[in-house]
Amino acid sequence: MSKTSPQTPSAEANGVSVIYTQAHSSGLQQVPQLVPVSPAGGGKAVPPSRQGKKSSFVDRNSDEYRQRRERNNMAVKKSRLKSKQKAQDTLQRVNQLKEENERLEAKIKLLTKELSVLKDLFLEHAHNLADNVQPVGTEPPAANPDSSGQ
Repeated sequence: MSKTSPQTPSAEANGVSVIYTQAHSSGLQQVPQLVPVSPAGGGKAVPPSRQGKKSSFVDRNSDEYRQRRERNNMAVKKSRLKSKQKAQDTLQRVNQLKEENERLEAKIKLLTKELSVLKDLFLEHAHNLADNVQPVGTEPPAANPDSSGQ
Protein backbone atom coordinates (compact mmCIF):
# COMPACT_ATOMS: atom_id res chain seq x y z
CA MET A 1 0.00 0.00 0.00
CA SER A 2 1.20 3.48 -0.72
CA LYS A 3 0.72 6.47 1.52
CA THR A 4 -0.75 9.57 -0.02
CA SER A 5 -0.69 13.11 1.21
CA PRO A 6 -3.84 15.21 1.42
CA GLN A 7 -5.56 15.63 -1.91
CA THR A 8 -5.59 18.98 -3.62
CA PRO A 9 -8.51 19.44 -6.01
CA SER A 10 -8.09 21.72 -8.99
CA ALA A 11 -11.22 22.86 -10.79
CA GLU A 12 -11.18 22.99 -14.58
CA ALA A 13 -13.48 24.78 -16.98
CA ASN A 14 -15.18 21.63 -18.28
CA GLY A 15 -16.86 20.82 -14.97
CA VAL A 16 -14.49 18.05 -13.92
CA SER A 17 -12.01 18.44 -11.15
CA VAL A 18 -8.61 16.77 -11.23
CA ILE A 19 -7.26 15.57 -7.93
CA TYR A 20 -3.51 15.66 -7.41
CA THR A 21 -1.99 13.16 -5.04
CA GLN A 22 1.53 12.68 -3.77
CA ALA A 23 2.78 9.11 -3.52
CA HIS A 24 5.75 8.84 -1.15
CA SER A 25 8.36 11.37 -2.26
CA SER A 26 8.00 10.82 -6.01
CA GLY A 27 6.34 14.19 -6.55
CA LEU A 28 2.90 15.18 -7.70
CA GLN A 29 1.00 12.82 -9.95
CA GLN A 30 -2.04 13.93 -11.89
CA VAL A 31 -4.85 11.45 -11.33
CA PRO A 32 -7.96 12.48 -13.24
CA GLN A 33 -11.15 11.62 -11.44
CA LEU A 34 -14.62 12.39 -12.64
CA VAL A 35 -15.88 14.52 -9.81
CA PRO A 36 -18.45 17.27 -10.33
CA VAL A 37 -17.13 20.73 -9.43
CA SER A 38 -20.27 21.88 -7.69
CA PRO A 39 -20.68 20.56 -4.14
CA ALA A 40 -24.33 19.72 -4.83
CA GLY A 41 -23.23 17.24 -7.50
CA GLY A 42 -25.17 19.02 -10.25
CA GLY A 43 -25.50 16.22 -12.79
CA LYS A 44 -23.41 13.34 -13.97
CA ALA A 45 -19.72 13.64 -14.65
CA VAL A 46 -18.85 13.11 -18.31
CA PRO A 47 -15.87 10.95 -19.33
CA PRO A 48 -13.18 12.84 -21.27
CA SER A 49 -13.89 10.93 -24.50
CA ARG A 50 -17.49 12.22 -24.62
CA GLN A 51 -16.88 15.81 -23.55
CA GLY A 52 -16.05 17.22 -26.98
CA LYS A 53 -18.88 15.51 -28.85
CA LYS A 54 -21.63 16.66 -26.52
CA SER A 55 -21.01 20.35 -27.01
CA SER A 56 -20.97 20.27 -30.84
CA PHE A 57 -24.36 20.49 -32.51
CA VAL A 58 -24.74 18.56 -35.75
CA ASP A 59 -26.78 20.17 -38.50
CA ARG A 60 -28.83 17.32 -39.93
CA ASN A 61 -29.38 19.21 -43.17
CA SER A 62 -25.69 19.63 -43.95
CA ASP A 63 -23.96 17.78 -46.78
CA GLU A 64 -21.30 16.45 -44.41
CA TYR A 65 -23.95 14.92 -42.15
CA ARG A 66 -25.78 13.32 -45.08
CA GLN A 67 -22.50 11.89 -46.43
CA ARG A 68 -21.59 10.44 -43.04
CA ARG A 69 -25.07 8.91 -42.72
CA GLU A 70 -24.81 7.39 -46.22
CA ARG A 71 -21.39 5.94 -45.46
CA ASN A 72 -22.68 4.58 -42.17
CA ASN A 73 -25.77 3.10 -43.81
CA MET A 74 -23.62 1.43 -46.47
CA ALA A 75 -21.28 0.05 -43.79
CA VAL A 76 -24.23 -1.30 -41.81
CA LYS A 77 -25.72 -2.89 -44.91
CA LYS A 78 -22.36 -4.44 -45.83
CA SER A 79 -21.89 -5.74 -42.29
CA ARG A 80 -25.36 -7.31 -42.21
CA LEU A 81 -24.86 -8.94 -45.62
CA LYS A 82 -21.51 -10.30 -44.49
CA SER A 83 -23.09 -11.67 -41.31
CA LYS A 84 -25.94 -13.23 -43.29
CA GLN A 85 -23.49 -14.81 -45.77
CA LYS A 86 -21.42 -16.20 -42.92
CA ALA A 87 -24.53 -17.76 -41.36
CA GLN A 88 -25.49 -19.31 -44.72
CA ASP A 89 -21.96 -20.68 -45.19
CA THR A 90 -22.04 -22.17 -41.71
CA LEU A 91 -25.42 -23.79 -42.35
CA GLN A 92 -24.19 -25.22 -45.65
CA ARG A 93 -21.08 -26.62 -43.95
CA VAL A 94 -23.24 -28.17 -41.20
CA ASN A 95 -25.40 -29.89 -43.84
CA GLN A 96 -22.31 -31.20 -45.67
CA LEU A 97 -20.90 -32.59 -42.44
CA LYS A 98 -24.22 -34.25 -41.58
CA GLU A 99 -24.32 -35.96 -44.99
CA GLU A 100 -20.71 -37.08 -44.64
CA ASN A 101 -21.45 -38.39 -41.15
CA GLU A 102 -24.40 -40.42 -42.46
CA ARG A 103 -22.24 -41.89 -45.25
CA LEU A 104 -19.52 -42.80 -42.79
CA GLU A 105 -21.99 -44.42 -40.39
CA ALA A 106 -23.41 -46.51 -43.25
CA LYS A 107 -19.87 -47.54 -44.19
CA ILE A 108 -19.18 -48.51 -40.58
CA LYS A 109 -22.28 -50.73 -40.54
CA LEU A 110 -21.26 -52.38 -43.81
CA LEU A 111 -17.70 -53.00 -42.65
CA THR A 112 -18.93 -54.34 -39.30
CA LYS A 113 -21.17 -56.86 -41.09
CA GLU A 114 -18.30 -57.84 -43.39
CA LEU A 115 -15.99 -58.29 -40.40
CA SER A 116 -18.59 -60.47 -38.67
CA VAL A 117 -18.99 -62.69 -41.77
CA LEU A 118 -15.24 -63.03 -42.20
CA LYS A 119 -14.78 -63.82 -38.51
CA ASP A 120 -17.45 -66.55 -38.71
CA LEU A 121 -15.79 -68.05 -41.81
CA PHE A 122 -12.41 -68.01 -40.10
CA LEU A 123 -13.74 -69.68 -36.95
CA GLU A 124 -15.54 -72.33 -39.01
CA HIS A 125 -12.39 -73.02 -41.00
CA ALA A 126 -10.28 -73.20 -37.83
CA HIS A 127 -12.79 -75.59 -36.26
CA ASN A 128 -12.69 -77.86 -39.35
CA LEU A 129 -8.90 -77.89 -39.30
CA ALA A 130 -8.92 -78.82 -35.60
CA ASP A 131 -11.28 -81.75 -36.31
CA ASN A 132 -9.07 -83.10 -39.12
CA VAL A 133 -5.78 -82.91 -37.22
CA GLN A 134 -4.89 -86.03 -35.19
CA PRO A 135 -3.42 -85.55 -31.78
CA VAL A 136 0.29 -86.40 -31.59
CA GLY A 137 1.03 -90.03 -30.49
CA THR A 138 -2.11 -91.60 -31.86
CA GLU A 139 -2.14 -94.01 -34.76
CA PRO A 140 -4.08 -93.32 -37.88
CA PRO A 141 -7.18 -95.48 -38.29
CA ALA A 142 -6.38 -99.10 -39.07
CA ALA A 143 -6.35 -100.02 -42.72
CA ASN A 144 -9.05 -102.33 -43.94
CA PRO A 145 -7.54 -105.89 -44.22
CA ASP A 146 -9.44 -106.59 -47.39
CA SER A 147 -7.75 -103.83 -49.25
CA SER A 148 -4.23 -104.64 -48.16
CA GLY A 149 -3.27 -105.98 -51.58
CA GLN A 150 -2.49 -109.66 -50.64
